[in-house]
Amino acid sequence: MMCIKAAVPRVGSLRRVLSMGLPTAWGAVAITYKLTCPLAQQNALGARVVTSAVFFAVGTGLVVHVRRALLRELRRARQVADVAQSVLLRPVPPRIDGLTVAAAQLSADRGATIGGDLYEAAATEQGVRVVMGDVRGHGLAAIGTAAAVLGSFREAVHDEPDLQGVLRRLDRTLARHLRERAEQDGTVAEEFVTVLLLEIGGDGELRALSCGHPWPYLLSGSVVEPLSRADPLPPLGPFPLPRELPQLHCGPLLPGETLVLYTDGAEDARDGHGRFFSLPAALQEAAHASPQTILGAVFTELLNHTGGAPTDDVALLALRNERHHPRPLGARGTARPATTHPQPTTHL
Repeated sequence: MMCIKAAVPRVGSLRRVLSMGLPTAWGAVAITYKLTCPLAQQNALGARVVTSAVFFAVGTGLVVHVRRALLRELRRARQVADVAQSVLLRPVPPRIDGLTVAAAQLSADRGATIGGDLYEAAATEQGVRVVMGDVRGHGLAAIGTAAAVLGSFREAVHDEPDLQGVLRRLDRTLARHLRERAEQDGTVAEEFVTVLLLEIGGDGELRALSCGHPWPYLLSGSVVEPLSRADPLPPLGPFPLPRELPQLHCGPLLPGETLVLYTDGAEDARDGHGRFFSLPAALQEAAHASPQTILGAVFTELLNHTGGAPTDDVALLALRNERHHPRPLGARGTARPATTHPQPTTHL
């Protein structure tokens, strides 16, 4: 291990020496030609043309060399970004416990592949648990906060028996992360995170908790409506969680129905005239398609609406229930009162 660690700086130093060697050699050739070549000392037109051609060749070679070096560094940076994205936002499985799943993210920062949005879906003993979140701001700080929250979720969903316990774990992790970052930077971190937690039981029963995050849309046939209209809790970060956390029971997700989770960058996107993007209208047009097709259609419409330049990160996650078990006893007929006005239940 010591030999490997020692070799890494040597390789880096060798690369720097080699990268500077060629421009230095070209510069030395040009100076030598100018000082020692008799032709370079003459003022005749032919001599000037030759001298100009020599220096033009040297300059062109330097530009090409620098360009290639910058392209190599850009490729390395993109490789690092791809690795970071695969760790932070791991590709969701296309199928989880009878649910077809698709997720995608669009960063507002040009050239960036990840931002402050986060999502994850996992199969647990309690059912399929999903998180969708949005960190305030952009850049490396937001990415670090998103990584901390996602890491906590990936552990908590398998340890906690209910969503309230998962949410409290996320809150403690965020508070610790912001405190440690403030100690390192010497500044008070004023970030907050909106979080939506969903649990889809084996019978399709939906349970949800939201801290400042928009409720997902339910696609049932040709109907597109919010899963809930209840007021969410405040975002994580600025205020402590209350002792009682109202978990919403939103009725069953029936076979063939789809949930679309999103971050507010989707509905806050505007066109050149200041008009907001209509996410429900975009979902309506693709309501009967697969989750992957739904996401593709929404992103296409959003980019067309914003002229290809969204001003905020956007994340989407779609889940379709493709289980074919019988409808559970007591499930609704044609109406869904629980989705429009769900009744909260509280737990200490």
